[in-house]
Amino acid sequence: MVTQTEVELYVRIKPYYEFLNYISSLPDVTQLNATIILADIGVNINIFDDAKHLCSWCGLSPSNNESDGENKSVRITKVGAYLKLMIVQCALAAIKNKKQPYFAIKYCCIKKRRGHKKAIIAIARMMMVSTYHIIYKKQPFNLTDYEELLDPHYQNPKVVLNDAKVFVYPEAQGFDTSLLVKCNDN
Repeated sequence: MVTQTEVELYVRIKPYYEFLNYISSLPDVTQLNATIILADIGVNINIFDDAKHLCSWCGLSPSNNESDGENKSVRITKVGAYLKLMIVQCALAAIKNKKQPYFAIKYCCIKKRRGHKKAIIAIARMMMVSTYHIIYKKQPFNLTDYEELLDPHYQNPKVVLNDAKVFVYPEAQGFDTSLLVKCNDN
């Protein structure tokens, strides 16, 4: 019975097989998980304003229970019961993956500050944000900050000016001065 249901699910998702392959490029997201994600959120990602709205719709955003400036609860919301549970299971599998340790490294960094449960929800939220961008851009999952995670001493390239007299007010001219380093060779 379960096999027949899975076969029927794959038959119905056949027109969206391209998106299925893109979503299953996430670490530890199987094709069945990707099918359930697609069945739940659809391929028309424009119904969500941005990735935050998708995460809120899935129940991975903290609720806002505030009265007179006092926060009473910051737990995640109760919506998205099926999709939230599945993506949390995918996050639990992703943090144990030795071949692709991207989410495991991020999990360890968050766990030190926030604890296990909040770190798992944060990883699940990262996976949903990635899913949003995967469907929106129609591209498989790619790692942009992987070098920074693997090398703790990684530094962004800096621009060095030998003669700082060239720019009188670089900020006023639209230059980003956060990467500038003054070189004193005198």
